[in-house]
Amino acid sequence: MTKRFRDISIRQLRALAAVAASGSITAAALKLRLTQPAVTLQLRNLQGLAGLPLIQRTGDGMILTDAGREVLALSERIEAAMAACATSLDMMAGKTGGRISIGAVSTAKYFVPFAISAFAKLHPKIEILLTVGNREETIAGLRGYDLDIAIMGRPPAGIDMDVNLIGDHPHVIIARSDHRLAGKARLSMSDLASETFLTREPGSGTRGLMEQLFESAGLRATIGMEMDSNETIKQAVMAGLGIAFISAHTVATELEQRRLVMLDVIGLPIIRQWFVLNRKDKVLLPPAQAMRAFLAAQGAQFLPATETGKSAPVRRKSRSRAL
Repeated sequence: MTKRFRDISIRQLRALAAVAASGSITAAALKLRLTQPAVTLQLRNLQGLAGLPLIQRTGDGMILTDAGREVLALSERIEAAMAACATSLDMMAGKTGGRISIGAVSTAKYFVPFAISAFAKLHPKIEILLTVGNREETIAGLRGYDLDIAIMGRPPAGIDMDVNLIGDHPHVIIARSDHRLAGKARLSMSDLASETFLTREPGSGTRGLMEQLFESAGLRATIGMEMDSNETIKQAVMAGLGIAFISAHTVATELEQRRLVMLDVIGLPIIRQWFVLNRKDKVLLPPAQAMRAFLAAQGAQFLPATETGKSAPVRRKSRSRAL
């Protein structure tokens, strides 16, 4: 009986529930929009699978036996599970909510929360999980399929990605406002050879770009300290511990307030780009698709203002491909 009982169908269970609620085959048939013979057949087959009588006729109508009430309880649990599943699917489809897992490199934290806030106002029932890390950590999240989308610069190698541009990402060299090179025009990279640089840890996209910059000039940067956050680097530069090659988006406020200055170096700023990207082989549900489209269409407006008071476009002396 146990093995046969696995073959029960939703129609059979619904026929039993309709009879239990109405007390007759006729009323159950009307409720289910079936013929009476069809309901009778469903009940007969269900009883055959159960191996026990499920319905008993009385002068007041048809009632369930103890076995019938047990099967009815099963029917109610199945209906509840199906309703919960339908709700979850609706949420995933973006009808009532859903969930998005977003990864962002640490430099992007200066604008991504503002973009997420704007998106959340349009879609208040969508749950958004944001993970911030360095470039290597964000790529690991993409490789492991943990992230729906990621916000970063150069797309990772070895993963087939859908890539959408958000906007320009300028990189500059900063110093404290009283630095000896502050205010001097058209500095060369060789003018910086004796300077101590404060930099991010290996694996950071900014660190990699700085190394490329010095390599292209045939020089080697003098590294004073490695730090795992842009905030620490900014404080250290203001404390006079060195200068730094950094994203202009991370220092927009300090430059405006003149707590830091941008050195006028030939070839800078270097302009990279911000992208929103996702694995091509990862199925994106509608909430994640909506977030990706939102960032591609409107993400640029959330990029931090620079010294010019505009988003992204610092004085451009050179442009290069996405890092």
